[in-house]
Amino acid sequence: MLLSIIIFVLIGCLAGFLAGKIMRGGGFGFLINALLGIVGGLVGGWLFGVLGIKVGGLIGSIIAAVVGACLVLWIASLFKKKR
Repeated sequence: MLLSIIIFVLIGCLAGFLAGKIMRGGGFGFLINALLGIVGGLVGGWLFGVLGIKVGGLIGSIIAAVVGACLVLWIASLFKKKR
């Protein structure tokens, strides 16, 4: 159980980092991107389930998490103040 939570957090942090690199503007910095990546992992898993896309294994989990993290970063960027 604890190992599953640690792996989930690590995948979320990796997804947040990758999503920050993919999204224009680099996101919000490493720590916020990592936190949004963890949330994005949940969103990506839910979204893939709703769309009927089956993912399995570590690579599939990372892909779903990155897609979800990009979506969460995009939504968060809508609320980010312009400089």
